[in-house]
Amino acid sequence: MITAHLVPILSDNYAWLLRCSETGATAIVDPAEVAPVAAAIDAAGGRLDLILLTHHHGDHIAGTDDIRARYGAKVVGARADAHRLPRLDQQVAEGDTVTLGNATAAVLETPGHTRGHISFHFADGHVLLCGDTLFSLGCGRLLEGTAAEMFHSLAKLAALGPDTLVCCGHEYTASNARFALHADPDNQALAAYAAQVAAWRAAGTPSLPSRMEDELAANPFLRAPDIAALASLRARKDSF
Repeated sequence: MITAHLVPILSDNYAWLLRCSETGATAIVDPAEVAPVAAAIDAAGGRLDLILLTHHHGDHIAGTDDIRARYGAKVVGARADAHRLPRLDQQVAEGDTVTLGNATAAVLETPGHTRGHISFHFADGHVLLCGDTLFSLGCGRLLEGTAAEMFHSLAKLAALGPDTLVCCGHEYTASNARFALHADPDNQALAAYAAQVAAWRAAGTPSLPSRMEDELAANPFLRAPDIAALASLRARKDSF
């Protein structure tokens, strides 16, 4: 079984500390800031086997080499983006797997935010590490990819099942909720979830991980019926 614990970094990012409960094998996802990531690793016992990278942006990879040097972990990232990621010990693509202790993650290519974006899905723990592709109540900006790519990436993630834990890269949920309520004002599930998120954030509690079941009911980007609808939503969100 894989457990996932968020590590707040930078202003609103999360790295994710993963642990195989059977073996103690540990991984960190997108370690952009060294001090809080190292503190979390040390508090969990000081073991780090893998560093998993979802995409090449500095607010996801900046601390990789320092964390690698400190703990001797192997770095895993997209083969398609190897030229703009830290040196990779394992280059992966759609259909490949990554092993952490007794757990295995499927690698999913999820372009849209960037062309080389990947996600990691540990089915045995229902844990999805989706970087900046899917956010709670939102999705990533189309900085390099197209609306069609994002639509298909989101559909791929939505198909993972309602129990999936969405471990994304930013604490954007409250902000995303404001747009979602504007875009889908009659959605009662969204209204209820937005109120819960507001209560969590007022109490200083993270809104993540979220559950795919809630995202399917409330996230307007996952609910977009076609590519054109997603493109329109994304353009509206960009100027909201």
